[in-house]
Amino acid sequence: MINLSPELYTLIFVVFILCGVLAGYHIGLVIGGVGVIIGYLTWGPCVIDVAYMRIRSMLLNYNMLAIPLFTYMGIILAHSGIADRLYGALHMWLGGLKGGLALGTVLLGTLIAACLGVVQASVSMLTVVALEPMLRRGYGKDLACGSICAGGTLGILIPPSIMLVVLGPAVAISVGRLFMSAIFPGLLLSALYCSYIIIRSIVNPRIAPAAPAEERQVSLATKSTALFSSLIPPLTLILSVLGSIFFGIATVYEAAGVGAATSVLLAIAYRKFNWQLLIYSMRETLRITGFVMLITCCAYSIVGVFMWLGCGQVIENIILAIPMGRWGAFSAIMITIFILGMFIDWIAIVMIITPIVIPLTPSLGFDPLWFTMMICINLQMAFMTPPFASAIFVCKGTAQPELEITTMDIIRGVIPFVLLIMVGLCICILFPQILVWLPNQMIRASW
Repeated sequence: MINLSPELYTLIFVVFILCGVLAGYHIGLVIGGVGVIIGYLTWGPCVIDVAYMRIRSMLLNYNMLAIPLFTYMGIILAHSGIADRLYGALHMWLGGLKGGLALGTVLLGTLIAACLGVVQASVSMLTVVALEPMLRRGYGKDLACGSICAGGTLGILIPPSIMLVVLGPAVAISVGRLFMSAIFPGLLLSALYCSYIIIRSIVNPRIAPAAPAEERQVSLATKSTALFSSLIPPLTLILSVLGSIFFGIATVYEAAGVGAATSVLLAIAYRKFNWQLLIYSMRETLRITGFVMLITCCAYSIVGVFMWLGCGQVIENIILAIPMGRWGAFSAIMITIFILGMFIDWIAIVMIITPIVIPLTPSLGFDPLWFTMMICINLQMAFMTPPFASAIFVCKGTAQPELEITTMDIIRGVIPFVLLIMVGLCICILFPQILVWLPNQMIRASW
């Protein structure tokens, strides 16, 4: 068997994983392959048994049932017509403002984020609903695309989020507490996005003109009725899922089942549920769940090998030795995650980095829940920072060809929103109660 120092093992892990990812191989196969090969050369055949036991323990975690259920709920809602009706109502109220459609896009993304836990579904839906109306009214391509990507990525932070479901077991924190902790930072980012759109529209009104006068000639009663009726379905779903978790009525996976059933009932009520949607939603749920579970299981198994070889202690020593104390270590971790987010899928970062970093937070003097959520907020940037930038490519691929949207249009549009996420991180550093107050108020249940 090969016997090297923990420092060399750590270097080998990092180099081989990065090389495999940059070479274009599937991240799950890269992580699992590197872990099994290094484990076999150092441990022998028993590494297969260790990997099997860790994967089995992950698959038997009941919270993982929430992944296909929340995914199914999001896909059904994305095709239910709820977003179209809500966007139309927001247009009635905000269309008269400069930048009103972009504001409506971000607000729609915020509301839908509490129903869709998958970024790709959120960004795709907002692109279909909002991009063409904004460009038709003379909006700048960068502002239109930027607001879509920023609003769409809130779906991975605001619960019910697939990322938080995956993250909970990895860091040994209740998924319900993570859900409650993510609500206020998600709303904070939404408020920052809206503030930027308002300021930019005032400074440069040509890129975000108000709707024509004839489109704004709608009575107050009509606008109120449209907004109220379009808000009832998503609010019903949000309260049925998050309310049951907050008050301790249901566990996360039970609430996911309620949400999935409610989404089907809403689609039936909107007369959108049919055999084709059922087949499509089941197929997409299977595909997305399989992708998430493959990476999750591979990453969870490799962490066992990584820690057994002493690599976790190497990372701990490096972090604790960083100058400027705990804030120096915090800054180094945040910068590392930001850079990794440009090249690696968020699932790999969550499953590999957080199980190593979060146990160190008490030694650094940080609340583990607060630190975990800071990582989640940081990962918002991963969806909008090339070359990986899944939100950019989903927006580009979903946009109609006749709109002539280029990748550079979208990149220019998302840069200000990435900077706003950094501002949000700074605000959460100054006011940590934004992340920890609500979880401390919830009624506890068995998670």
